[in-house]
Amino acid sequence: MSRAFAREDPNDPLDKDFGLPDRDDPGFDEAAARVLLEAAREGDTEAAERATGYYWGEQRLRPHVRHIMTEAIAAGDERLAHLARRFVA
Repeated sequence: MSRAFAREDPNDPLDKDFGLPDRDDPGFDEAAARVLLEAAREGDTEAAERATGYYWGEQRLRPHVRHIMTEAIAAGDERLAHLARRFVA
């Protein structure tokens, strides 16, 4: 994992509640993709990886990340679009 996405504050709790649906929910993978991208924006990818069970760049999430990237571009959210590009690169 890139240090650019690593939180370095040891006082932060290790496990966050990201509001993910149950793993067997059909929307889990899309939610996991969103959680990973938003956590990367905050510099806390490690917590999102623990919460979702997916690592940054997970092949299975790439279609969802591409969709999120399209939404981000349309909304003018360049930071989210940049993170999504890095995820699928």
